Amino acid sequence: MKSMPNYLAVINLATAGLNGALLGSDEEEIVILVFVVVDVAAKQVVGLKEFFVKPRAADINENVLSEQARDELGLQEDQVRSGKPLESAIEEFDRYARSMYFIGGNRTMTLVTDGQLPLRQCLHPEACTKGLDLPEYYNSFYDLRKEVAKSLNLPSSEDKINSVRDALMHLSLESDPSPCDAVLRDAKDMGRILITLLELGYHFAEPETINLHLEPGICTKDEEVDSNTVVRARGLPWQSSDQDIARFFRGLNVASGGVALCLSPQGRRNGEALVRFTSSEHRDMAIKRHKHHIGSRYIEVYKATGEDFVNVAGGSNDEATKFLSRKGLMIVRMRGLPYDCTAKQIVEFFQAPEDSCYVLEGEEGVLFVKKPDGRATGDAFVMFETEEEGQKALKKHKQVIGSRYIELFRSTIAEVQQVLNRSMDPKTYEQQTPLITHLPPVPILPQQAITSGTRKDCIRLRGLPYEAQVEHILDFLGEHSKNIAYQGVHMVFNAQGQPSGEAFIQMDGEQSAFAAAQQRHHRYIVFGKKQRYVEVFQCSGDDMHLVLTGGLALPSTTPPKALLSPNGTLISPSFGAFPFGQMSQPPMIPASAVAPLTPRTPFGFQPIIYWPYPSPPVSPSSYYGGPPPTQVALATATTTPAALIPSPALASLTRCN
Repeated sequence: MKSMPNYLAVINLATAGLNGALLGSDEEEIVILVFVVVDVAAKQVVGLKEFFVKPRAADINENVLSEQARDELGLQEDQVRSGKPLESAIEEFDRYARSMYFIGGNRTMTLVTDGQLPLRQCLHPEACTKGLDLPEYYNSFYDLRKEVAKSLNLPSSEDKINSVRDALMHLSLESDPSPCDAVLRDAKDMGRILITLLELGYHFAEPETINLHLEPGICTKDEEVDSNTVVRARGLPWQSSDQDIARFFRGLNVASGGVALCLSPQGRRNGEALVRFTSSEHRDMAIKRHKHHIGSRYIEVYKATGEDFVNVAGGSNDEATKFLSRKGLMIVRMRGLPYDCTAKQIVEFFQAPEDSCYVLEGEEGVLFVKKPDGRATGDAFVMFETEEEGQKALKKHKQVIGSRYIELFRSTIAEVQQVLNRSMDPKTYEQQTPLITHLPPVPILPQQAITSGTRKDCIRLRGLPYEAQVEHILDFLGEHSKNIAYQGVHMVFNAQGQPSGEAFIQMDGEQSAFAAAQQRHHRYIVFGKKQRYVEVFQCSGDDMHLVLTGGLALPSTTPPKALLSPNGTLISPSFGAFPFGQMSQPPMIPASAVAPLTPRTPFGFQPIIYWPYPSPPVSPSSYYGGPPPTQVALATATTTPAALIPSPALASLTRCN
């Protein structure tokens, strides 16, 4: 049997908002802290400290305290406004406890709370939000309600203890009669309850612990997960890591590997995560954090099922299981690798002199993402032993292997499982059945083709003013505009035919595209009185396909074909998912029969190909195929437009000389 601590320190608190059973559910700040220290051997109170805490909102809001805090707890505005900051109150009690030798040397002290909420739902979350490091003894505690119930052998379902008053009643004790606020009175009563339990010979065994860090863990497809321990968090910032989500639930114990970030069909993080806790009690407290905040974003928290968690986090890939069993503390996802890249090259990439770091177990710490037929996808996961090594690795973001720059992102165990599951599923690469099987032939203009392939000889501009024309883009690119391929500027339009603020530009080579993206990214374009910064990304023809077709990947059995732009040819039959992929060859209007197409001066009704257009992709994006384009509309140059088929999200691509 583990020995009891030398001292038991009651900690009782209240917030400026809701208290009692809803303590901590409204994110209000702590306004009072009370400590009562009991000597276990002497069975008497040896210390008492009360701190009024000034919340940070006190300088902004006229009224700090809620009606409940004033009327039921007896707190006053002037007491709170003249109080100490939370960090000062924590530091002062720590100095007091050490000066009185409650801790230090061979002496130990364990906190005692009235239920789970004071530490798990109030103090730890607020300390995390404010960036405070709590002393180590705040990471374990005894729940007085549970200890009293165990000492009296009370049935858990019937005579449940829900307050200090209930505990007093079961022990036939009277409340402290001295006039004071309710928080101080309850703390004194808790001290008397502790002394009574010690006098009855009760032994305080193992305390409850609060986990500060998310431990790694692997979930398999055949694992059974209790549905009473899982929640779904929605509205997360897309760049959130599993550790960020665990910090949002600070104070509650998340199971090992218990955060699974959800990915969209395109392989991008979609702002949702499934979180698995160690018990249903912690899951119930997590639900009370519904609409709490990460930064300025509020997060929705709902109940989920164990099946939901296994579907996202569970894996059946032996190679992934072997990789994840290495127990490194950080995983980095690499994107944009040459298809012939080897594990040795990746290890050497990270060991390069600047920001040198070491992959866990060398080449064994590299996991390539492959298609079912074994072909490379350009993605890989790399394991690092420590957080520090992983952070150094991320500094190599956009450094090059060969002639390609490599994108690096922090990843998670669940993401590895999801990516490997999808990459090995043949359905991921299957061509979708067209929703419209036939359109009557219509005449269209001869058209030029947009580049395709994996060579990153293009750049993507995002955030352009809607009024921007080709000459403004050329001015923005400056000296890099001389490296634009002939007829290489492609403006992207939305479903209403209005500019979307994006453009694709073909360069004369990968180096030109890389230089333009590096030197013009986040630079400002000036248009009249408007000044907007523009994002510039290096991309390939295949990347253009993915964006303009909503993520529809080209069939793996046929070589990549080119997209269309006005002044080009009809889309190849290899685009079987498109309605016109099964059309007979339509009649063509000879080029000599029409006037040449000049920039921004359409004649008649320009030929337009409409494509579904998703939200701008966010990192990490993926090669996975998404839903197929749903509607297509064509129009002739010399006749009235053909009937358009409505679609909620369409975009068009036009070429400018």
